[in-house]
Amino acid sequence: MVQTGEQLISTDAQRYLLIYMIAVLVIVTTLIVVFFIIFQHRKNKLLLDKVKQQKLFEEAVSQTRVEIQEQTLKYIGQELHDNIGQLLSLASMQLGMLGVKIGADIKEPYIETQKIIKESLGEVRALSKSLNTEVIQNRGFMESIAYELKRLNKLKLIKADLMVTGEVRTFENSKDSIILFRILQEFISNTVKHSKASQLTITLDYQPALLQMKASDNGVGFLMDAVTERSGLLNMKSRAALVESDFELISSPDQGTVLSISYPITKRASKALELL
Repeated sequence: MVQTGEQLISTDAQRYLLIYMIAVLVIVTTLIVVFFIIFQHRKNKLLLDKVKQQKLFEEAVSQTRVEIQEQTLKYIGQELHDNIGQLLSLASMQLGMLGVKIGADIKEPYIETQKIIKESLGEVRALSKSLNTEVIQNRGFMESIAYELKRLNKLKLIKADLMVTGEVRTFENSKDSIILFRILQEFISNTVKHSKASQLTITLDYQPALLQMKASDNGVGFLMDAVTERSGLLNMKSRAALVESDFELISSPDQGTVLSISYPITKRASKALELL
């Protein structure tokens, strides 16, 4: 009986020791799991903060680049208007003064030259306005696009049309309108320079929450893979990202080029109001 009692005591001690070891193991395992979860949470938070900081840095760099470009364009526009414009005005005045001394044999080429100088002066002034941010803001987004296309049609560089659908809304953030105008201006410039297109169409579709913009030409097109690193395309993409817009450019040889931008006009308006 004594031996049986000792065995029972020994068995109970082993049982308690086992329970104690299991409890310690469970506690240690729980602490390890909790520590791992906290570690992962902090690690993920640091990674997210790093990504956020990197994104903010890239946005700041892009915004600074845009502001520098706008200042440069404004300066060029002023130089065109003040210097080149004045020189052309002076040339036109002097040519007019010489008109009384022109013989009949060169009267026709004289009149044609005078006409060219006046047209050049008008084009320089129009171009200087399209480069000046303040002029664009005062004129308005849609009106600035219409003015740009009117200038192209007047010069007979290409047949350009503007189509507007939906209820037209003004931009709460004027900087957004400038950025979007510059994107379309870049597309127009590339179309005139490189596409050999005869038709350019820009469509503005004002929807309840979005402004859908589409610009297309019927030019020679290009291979997308061959131009992914072109500064013009990258410039348009970075500008669209600044205003949280979806950007898509599609082209292929002999199929023309199509630019699509989806601008969240309601979302951007709310953000602009929050900053006031």
